[in-house]
Amino acid sequence: MSATSPPPVLPAEGHRPGGDYPLFPTPGPPLRIARQGLRLQVLLYVLTAITTFAAGVVGWEPMILGVDADVAAGLEEHGRRGLAYMLAVLAVLSAHEAGHFIAAAIHGIPATLPFFLPVPVLLTGTLGAVIGMDGGRAGRRQLFDIALAGPVAGLVVALPCLAVGMMQAVPAEQSLFALPLAGKWMLAALRPDIPVGGAIEPTALFMAGWVGLLVTGLNMMPISQLDGGHIIYALFGDRSVWLARGVLLAAMTLIIVLGRTNWVLMVVLVTLLGVDHPPSYDEGPPPGPWRTTLGLMSLLIPLLLFMPEPLLLD
Repeated sequence: MSATSPPPVLPAEGHRPGGDYPLFPTPGPPLRIARQGLRLQVLLYVLTAITTFAAGVVGWEPMILGVDADVAAGLEEHGRRGLAYMLAVLAVLSAHEAGHFIAAAIHGIPATLPFFLPVPVLLTGTLGAVIGMDGGRAGRRQLFDIALAGPVAGLVVALPCLAVGMMQAVPAEQSLFALPLAGKWMLAALRPDIPVGGAIEPTALFMAGWVGLLVTGLNMMPISQLDGGHIIYALFGDRSVWLARGVLLAAMTLIIVLGRTNWVLMVVLVTLLGVDHPPSYDEGPPPGPWRTTLGLMSLLIPLLLFMPEPLLLD
């Protein structure tokens, strides 16, 4: 995920405008400020490593770190599983954010290193990661490349993890974790021994891939400043607001009709952040034929990866 801000005012000398996590947010020596930001990034990375390791140890149960003794009790037996999950899920998230960061660097758009998001609830141990990016300074072609690079890079790591995890897993009567449409197709192709609608026991690589698909499916929703929101803005410019508003209206309708109350918080957060994509500082030329074709194809990603009900709690 990349966090961006509205078009910046021209900076004073010695400043560089940033996104939600500005590169140089206050006056002062850039090196000192950069080190302060780096300390926070390292801390969040270490905390995410701890929470994801613990999630793998306990078997991705919905419990809070430090409250349940199962982490310590299962450390010897399931330590390798926790380590494998930690390394795999960090690789998936790092690849996603590296795609954004490298594309931004190629286009000369200021961006931060990623801020990983640990959570003490040991279901997945993480909410993903974000980078701060001065998206207001990107033209439509630049914004398109930066937005799409993250999901593509993340899927390059997540899909093989999911595939290997599926092949390693043993059949199960039921699973807590639902699969998106693409995941169901993969399971049917890789595990013909499992009947349609069947389940498998989660493995470390399976769960890392599952988190990657969930993060990518959410980020590619064509709304606000999510990756999908950046892409539709790059494709359609100011007209993208109607698509974004339509998606929000459809989401609210489905929540009411189908009772998917688990997505209410997500809708509220997106609404507070702003449904419409802020205008670019300098739009530059339109994306061109091949970017437009690729962008329209990328709009299928949420349909293939989004999970209306990620957790099968019934």
